[in-house]
Amino acid sequence: MSIASQPSSPLRILGVDPAATGPTGYAVLECRGPLTRPLIFGALKHPSRAAFGERLCELHRLLAGLVAEFSPDAVALETVFAAPNLRTSLKLSEARGVVLLAAAQAGVAVHSYAPREVKFQVTGYGAASKAQMQTMVRALLQLAEPPGSHHAADALALALCHIFTDRARRRVQEAGIRPRPARIEA
Repeated sequence: MSIASQPSSPLRILGVDPAATGPTGYAVLECRGPLTRPLIFGALKHPSRAAFGERLCELHRLLAGLVAEFSPDAVALETVFAAPNLRTSLKLSEARGVVLLAAAQAGVAVHSYAPREVKFQVTGYGAASKAQMQTMVRALLQLAEPPGSHHAADALALALCHIFTDRARRRVQEAGIRPRPARIEA
């Protein structure tokens, strides 16, 4: 759903930073015109001895609860990237699948963003550090202090990335500019 489709009503974006082993970051941002404010954000921490299946169930319960409570218009999710090992990549993909399932069950559109794209959209630098991301998220959302967890900051950044990307897409459409087809070099 485009952020411009209902300018008078607030729009909500659920950002999710899924994790293979550590906490999963989550955030809901409400966007009303040029103003954006966080409604909730945090990191879902699992008991250290919880089985992976239990962690996935807990993640699904959290996401289903957030969707039911806040009715987001879209979910912003990090794309799968090449993790240091195959096992980590597979677990990350499974956690991401739970996010996709929760969104699909609620009929909420999902938009995926590469980590470097999120960093660029939020900080202007695609290789920004976790500390830089936390600082910029704090500044952009006018938070009293940076999010306590970099997982929560990443989820906030994902939601911001979607808002910025959608606003840019809308401006291009309003200007009547049609994107050029990608050129494939032989």
